[in-house]
Amino acid sequence: MIFGRAKREATPLDDVDVVLADLDGVVYAGPGALPHAVDSLNRAQEEGRRLGYITNNASRTDATVAAHLSSLGLRVAADDVVTSPQAAMRLMRDLVPAGSTLLVIGGEGLVVEVEKAGFVVTRSAEDAPAAVVQGFAPEVGWTQLAEAAYALATPVEEGGIPWVATNTDWTIPQARGIAPGNGTLVSAVHTAVGRLATIAGKPERPIFDEAVTRTGATNPLFIGDRLDTDIQGARAAEMASLLVLTGIDRPKQVLAAPPSQRPDFIVADLRELFEPYPSTTVKGERTRVGDAVVEIDGVDLRIVSEGSRQIDLLRAGAAAIWNSGRAIFGFRVPEQLYADPFRVR
Repeated sequence: MIFGRAKREATPLDDVDVVLADLDGVVYAGPGALPHAVDSLNRAQEEGRRLGYITNNASRTDATVAAHLSSLGLRVAADDVVTSPQAAMRLMRDLVPAGSTLLVIGGEGLVVEVEKAGFVVTRSAEDAPAAVVQGFAPEVGWTQLAEAAYALATPVEEGGIPWVATNTDWTIPQARGIAPGNGTLVSAVHTAVGRLATIAGKPERPIFDEAVTRTGATNPLFIGDRLDTDIQGARAAEMASLLVLTGIDRPKQVLAAPPSQRPDFIVADLRELFEPYPSTTVKGERTRVGDAVVEIDGVDLRIVSEGSRQIDLLRAGAAAIWNSGRAIFGFRVPEQLYADPFRVR
């Protein structure tokens, strides 16, 4: 069912005991908080819900992330933050013996977790590492990527060592715009060695399972800004998901989302966590959300009523396409349907 968790007059937070949030593009972009994020998350906490944070960004420690969030006005301890390096170490314990030497491609956030897990850090392939672990850090450059390629030169089927990447996000939101993410760096090594890494962070389950275990969640809601990592991962972990349009993915991507990446809720910003979420009504070829109505007419997706809110028009268009069983390229879609007044500038 599209928007299966949404009930008439219910808010996205109804029956939720733990709110789990991504960071980049949800809480902040660069050092600064995104509009309405901090106030909304604090309100959710004040109303009795536990908060947890899940991040694929491997460049900082959980304590550093918690300090940053605290500086923005959130009440956060290090244990509330689940990072992709932590998920990577969960995987690594099953791949190599305890105390092994790992070639670390990344920054402090990854180094700290490797050492906390009892492994030895090296930066050189000449130290015969038992595995390679790779995560994002702004300082990662050609020299580190080359060391990874040297260490991974032997194919797995010929006895090559394991390679774990914290995540493969192609982009990362920054204060000045969208920058290349860890996926681009992992891809550079892949191009050199012809091997694929094992992924620890979103959209894989380990990082979500760790968050649920840590928070004791029974009915969590995950908030993200990316369909291919946040929403896909939450769905794989069988938890409700909410896409907020303050980060990476835009209305065009929402309309085109495959089944594995369709959120339960779509909001313009986090204030809408507390607003009644309008139901989706389908009658024949017409789909209504609020006072926005769209209609499928052959290959045309027509706007019958734009309604009073662009977010409801987007929700209606997404529901119509998703329920049709046809991909977006099977339709002619009017530009107004994917207008983007939501982008944070």
